[in-house]
Amino acid sequence: MLTCSAKCGKKAVLKRPKTGDVLCKECFFEAFENEIHFTITKAKLFKPNTTVAIAASGGKDSTVLAHVMKTLNEKFNYGLNLVLLSIDEGITGYRDDSLETVKQNRDDYGMPLKIMSYKDLYGWTMDEIVAEIGKKNNCTFCGVFRRQALDRGANLLKVNYLATGHNADDIAETILMNILRGDLARLSRCTSIITDNGDGIPRVKPLKYCFEKEIVMYAHFKKLVYFSTECVFAPNAYRGHARVLLKDLEKIDPTVIMNIIHSGETIKVNTTANMPKLTNCTRCGYVSSQEICKACILLEGLNKGLPRLGVGKSSKVRRILKEHENKGISTGTNQENCVDREDKKCLCSGKQDLKQINIERIVLEDLK
Repeated sequence: MLTCSAKCGKKAVLKRPKTGDVLCKECFFEAFENEIHFTITKAKLFKPNTTVAIAASGGKDSTVLAHVMKTLNEKFNYGLNLVLLSIDEGITGYRDDSLETVKQNRDDYGMPLKIMSYKDLYGWTMDEIVAEIGKKNNCTFCGVFRRQALDRGANLLKVNYLATGHNADDIAETILMNILRGDLARLSRCTSIITDNGDGIPRVKPLKYCFEKEIVMYAHFKKLVYFSTECVFAPNAYRGHARVLLKDLEKIDPTVIMNIIHSGETIKVNTTANMPKLTNCTRCGYVSSQEICKACILLEGLNKGLPRLGVGKSSKVRRILKEHENKGISTGTNQENCVDREDKKCLCSGKQDLKQINIERIVLEDLK
């Protein structure tokens, strides 16, 4: 029988993927929470007496984030007002069920909950969008709209920070994706623990250095209630290729996740490189790196019967818009429903993969 590496004298029940230490439950909880506390304090993620919206999907990451934030806030007296912000994409059999878990989290942690829906914001649900665009590029729409919906929700709640549940695996996957795509702009931004989209509400990632497997372990041993069914549209996401590659590399060397993150943090972009500059969308007024933001283009395409308008290179979009203008077809949009952001990362499916890897099942089987 192995005893806890922390020398508490108790029986070890798990081996940490991140460090290789064998620990009892109590010592694992303390180590896990203290590492997140160290991340928060070192990066100075929050100021006292401020309001933090936690992006809540009902999944393991956001559930653990909400639980740990509440625990640390009380333990170390952060002085934070914590609220939950959830997005209803309108995915039948997925989001409708996961929102019930979010409501349970609301009751368990005593945090106010605000739900924003695609239908109310944009006039479309993801089910309706997929019926138009098909399953190949649906994550482009979901990623752009979800990101902007979180921004709108954060502004509506008048919070000071928006905390997301991105973990180390997510960030390593994003780095690989941006390298494979040659996307320098997102490569330099995706490793930042604090990002500001220009709306004055920073996004923070308290779980940046937490391994996904350890998040599963924490949720399991804490008996937290979370939703583990994957998005029905996830198998078609490009992120799946990066995840499969990362998991294959992790089998060879478990430190590869942190190595990729540290590499991404130290990559310097040549000052002569042509980087996009932030401006404001000429239609909706939100921050964008293009004259017309990605979300406005996507929404216009849906409303005008051109659902693939915003999928692909911006040069193609400009050509299609010009052709329709020459034909006398209006390209105006409803500014009430117009949205912004060009980030293509799909948070609703960011933790899925092509091989349907069930990380919860793998981890829990390893613990037996």
